[in-house]
Amino acid sequence: MGAISLQAVDKTYPGIKPVQALAGIDLEVAEGQFTALLGPSGCGKSTLLNLLAGFEAPSAGTMTVDGQPVRKPGPDRGVVFQEAALLPWLSVWENVVFGPKVQGRKPADYAARADEMLGICGLAAFRDHLPVQLSGGMRQRVGIARVLTLNPKVLLMDEPFGALDAQTRLTMQELLLSVWQKLRTTVIFVTHDIDEAILLADTICVMSARPGRIQTRIKVPLARPRSIDTTTSAEFNALKREIMHQMRH
Repeated sequence: MGAISLQAVDKTYPGIKPVQALAGIDLEVAEGQFTALLGPSGCGKSTLLNLLAGFEAPSAGTMTVDGQPVRKPGPDRGVVFQEAALLPWLSVWENVVFGPKVQGRKPADYAARADEMLGICGLAAFRDHLPVQLSGGMRQRVGIARVLTLNPKVLLMDEPFGALDAQTRLTMQELLLSVWQKLRTTVIFVTHDIDEAILLADTICVMSARPGRIQTRIKVPLARPRSIDTTTSAEFNALKREIMHQMRH
């Protein structure tokens, strides 16, 4: 499961001069679909993700996951931020199982899942390392494995590779493609990088400047599985030109 529905969602921050961040967001995401939110800085992409995560409440409209209203954070929605935010005194393994331990679950309920996620994310050989011993890309892998260990229905990713260098970013994009191919979790991925959106997503929602609206929805016709080599194809570059045109206007 993991179907998402947003209907007429607005978000306005009160003040002497109220700021409307989002206006009239309608969005339907099917179970297992990978959707990218693409747009310039300040267009409300992260605000929309925070609403879905339950960190903030909309000013108007409705949001549901599998028909259930989103009113607060919950284990059905896992969030990956730009920074992994690991606990530096805990090992990779201890960081990955921190969530279920805090929930009071028994190791027998989560240990096998955590081991599987460490393997999928290429971390099996690093389970006893501390975060300080890892590169930025490896720390972000730990953050992804930690969220996936909770087995969420929906994975919300807020520019998770934005702080990485170009080469590491490409590696992490291929890793995410591999992980999603295996798990088929519903993903909402925030980015301002057109190449990244096309490479990863089934559907790209191009957002307008503030107040953020979904300006257009674009189905990505590229076959799966994909790799970095996909970005050199004529079909990829034609779609990139179309999206650049949409964003300019």
